[in-house]
Amino acid sequence: MTARSGGDPGLPAVDLRTRARDLRELMDEPDCDPRTLDRTFRRFALVNALISGWRAAWRSHVAPALPVTGRGRVLDLGCGGGDLARSLVRWAAADGFELEVVGADPDERAIAAARRSTPAGVTFRQQSSAELVAAGERFDVVVSNHVLHHLGDEERDGFLADSAVLAGTRSLHSDIRRSPAAYRAYALASPLVAAGTFVRVDGLRSIRRSYTVPELQQVLPQGWRAEAAAPHRVLAIRDA
Repeated sequence: MTARSGGDPGLPAVDLRTRARDLRELMDEPDCDPRTLDRTFRRFALVNALISGWRAAWRSHVAPALPVTGRGRVLDLGCGGGDLARSLVRWAAADGFELEVVGADPDERAIAAARRSTPAGVTFRQQSSAELVAAGERFDVVVSNHVLHHLGDEERDGFLADSAVLAGTRSLHSDIRRSPAAYRAYALASPLVAAGTFVRVDGLRSIRRSYTVPELQQVLPQGWRAEAAAPHRVLAIRDA
């Protein structure tokens, strides 16, 4: 599973046979440029709309897990700039649901970016999953996007354990599925949307840090399952 640059002569060959666990993303550095980080959070709305597959995940995994009353409460853990939380409320309204979405992230920079736009039904909190558990919070569905690959083993295990406690019906964590095809596609397309952001460099590093389906299944706790989804996605799912 070795991928080359996908046609970009400035991109070296990389080995995708194993996860690049020790590779850090620029936006995870506490002293990264705040203006570039802010532009990156803003650009995520476009990037996620193109590659994250959440519209399909809403219909296939989130909406069916909501109460039959049509009213529900969803938690977006590691919400970043908040685009998924806002999208979930919009899709829910279009499909006849009345949804409350809480976007939570321990990074104050992410929450500051998210709070620039807080439509009705959306709340953003600077909190970790552990803090939400300690506060006794409960939600129908707990989701995350592009969080799992950022976490070390202990962090991941704690994150999933907290998610299981917080979710009354279902936990759904979506991430990139590592493959040469995903790497080449992103290498080719990302320059179109990456100017002035960390989107290109960090996106390629994210793919290298991400899981295949068998890898994710191997590290998931009992009661969880890993599934492939399009395009180039891997899902971690737990039904209460």
